[in-house]
Amino acid sequence: MRVLVTGGAGYIGSQTCKALAVQGHEPITFDNLSEGHRWALQWGPLVEGDLSNGNLLRETIVAHDISAVIHFAAHAYVGESVENPRKYYRNNLVNTLNVLDAMVDTGVRSIVFSSTCAVYGVPQTLPLTEDHPLSPVNPYGDTKLAIERALRWYGSAYDLGWVALRYFNAAGADPEGQLGEEHDPETHLIPLALKAARDSVPLSVFGTDYPTPDGTAIRDYIHVADLAHAHVLALDHLSQSGESAAFNLGTGTGHSVREVVNTVERVTGLPVPLHEVGRRSGDPPALVADAARAGAVFGWQPECSDLESIVATAWAWQGLEFTSSSRPQRRDDGFPTR
Repeated sequence: MRVLVTGGAGYIGSQTCKALAVQGHEPITFDNLSEGHRWALQWGPLVEGDLSNGNLLRETIVAHDISAVIHFAAHAYVGESVENPRKYYRNNLVNTLNVLDAMVDTGVRSIVFSSTCAVYGVPQTLPLTEDHPLSPVNPYGDTKLAIERALRWYGSAYDLGWVALRYFNAAGADPEGQLGEEHDPETHLIPLALKAARDSVPLSVFGTDYPTPDGTAIRDYIHVADLAHAHVLALDHLSQSGESAAFNLGTGTGHSVREVVNTVERVTGLPVPLHEVGRRSGDPPALVADAARAGAVFGWQPECSDLESIVATAWAWQGLEFTSSSRPQRRDDGFPTR
């Protein structure tokens, strides 16, 4: 199957391109490289373009004989979405509608959509099931929820099969060392904690007075390779005329900030200096997934999402010491050079 992967040069998108290729599919990446990385494009061709260009989307779908779409391309910084909501509504909402319209116009009838647990807002109960009320507290989550609602209407009107995957906290790096996390700015806890250990720069801990066992916020961390595998299973599910629905992706186990720090120290053998500051507005005390539906419907189970493995793979990737101006060069065996 030829699959159009929007945002396929990004952190999760590139890992999914690899997972697709391993399963015998051909990923075609559509990316403007504003946040993705050319070095991450190791499986399938790139069409360099912007999702605002509906004509190019349609031409790409026809030229590559696309059978399905996996849609990642979106802005994903919660704080920025509050400060600059029009950027998020323009890209995450309007541009995604361009993708859906291009699919309808060209007869493509299957899409796996990269959604988020931010659609739930502040949890009323834990773990979060897909039936929890949807009440996002920031524009980022609101744009994702708007697309989930659009998918339902497009599905009924245009016979579009869809799966929305609500991620919890994506983390880790490719176990084979070919891909990893490189954001600018970096806001995720695990790479920041690893950098703090490596460079002896204090890690900011936002809030130490939450109603949790150690006072720090709890999150459900899911390995990026497990996320990628879920997209392939969701695509297979749709190809077999499976039901359209939203699914949580998480482990069902939460880890506090202090637990993450302790694991980083254990894996690296280095201390993580801390700088304790106040809570960030809108941060709930805990976010933990109930992902039973994904297991029951298309057989997904996280396989490498124990915290130790997540941190170890992320540390191995950071140990390659890449910088934003020094991309990985590949050896003949396919692995990055140092």
